[in-house]
Amino acid sequence: MKHEVPKTPQHDARFELARLQAGAVLVIAFAVVLFLLVQARFLLISLATAIILFSLTSDVINFIARQRVGPFRIPNWIASIAAVFLIAGALLTLTSFLLSQVNTVLVTTLGYAERVPEAVASLFAWLGADTQLAVLNSVQAVDFSSYLRSAAGNASNLMQGTVLVILFVGFLFAERIWFSTKLHNFVGDPVRAERVGKIIASIIHRVNYYLLVKTFISAITGGLVFLVASSFGLDVAVPIGVVTFVLNYIPNIGSIVATALVALAMHVQFGDPTMTAIVFTLAGIIQFIAGSVIDPMLMGRALRLSSFGIIISLAFWGAVWGIPGMFLSVPIMVMLLVVCSHVPTLRPLAILLSREGLPESEQQLTESAERDLFDQRRN
Repeated sequence: MKHEVPKTPQHDARFELARLQAGAVLVIAFAVVLFLLVQARFLLISLATAIILFSLTSDVINFIARQRVGPFRIPNWIASIAAVFLIAGALLTLTSFLLSQVNTVLVTTLGYAERVPEAVASLFAWLGADTQLAVLNSVQAVDFSSYLRSAAGNASNLMQGTVLVILFVGFLFAERIWFSTKLHNFVGDPVRAERVGKIIASIIHRVNYYLLVKTFISAITGGLVFLVASSFGLDVAVPIGVVTFVLNYIPNIGSIVATALVALAMHVQFGDPTMTAIVFTLAGIIQFIAGSVIDPMLMGRALRLSSFGIIISLAFWGAVWGIPGMFLSVPIMVMLLVVCSHVPTLRPLAILLSREGLPESEQQLTESAERDLFDQRRN
């Protein structure tokens, strides 16, 4: 018979000490990682954006590389170089356009800066003269000009980030042909390497699907808001449409901010509460239909993200990386959900992050990999 060793007070004390030491190591490691995330935010944001762009275009490059021109097949390196130049041109063009629209908004807003306090206070006139005066004094205490100039300075960093993203994407495309070999050599076990490859492919598929659907919905929303703003004669209708398109990538909060901006711009320019209420209502209806009807219908069960988890991710990455972190919060959460779904010790976290408590199963991972392989062979 197996005799159990009796537990002594010294044994319990050593066990508790080991637990305390492990907890302290985890806290210190989290603090160090958080410090590095904050200090290297510009570099890490650019790298994360480059990885997302690389994943979006990688499947397209594979498709191009499988095509034939007569008896010849397009070499992989030619397809990769063409992709880098196309991405660079698209990013530089898009960045220049966004900067021009942001500058237009900032210049126009500076012209209206003196009228903003009165316009905002007038929105609270229905609560009484005392409330309106209190709001006016509070808004006048805010130095809008300094905030706007600070925003203009931060916007100028966008071009630097774009150049860094292009460099990262170029290096990723240069290394892509050796990814599978490096993965097999790094993991060591062919079976485990294949499973890790399936997990990476699932992450890429889900992030790409989310971004494509979100881009489609944001484009429709921004276009409709532009039509509403231009039909009422708003001077900054085009920038407002562009800002609405961009802000809709920020879950939940972005649509609220975009709706408030178009209403505030309308009220500052015209000072008509009735017209402002009409525009606010129309923009709110557009955002509600896009976010509550079209978005769930297109997304379906593809992501299965918890709404509360999205808010937590948005708050955390917004605190760590600011506004860029808000844009990247959902793709990062998708990555965490897929990884935690297939690591047994982390699966409880995946259950919390998923919408119905049903994260991706092993069978779904295999089926997704088989569909991708079938598509590759068919093409």
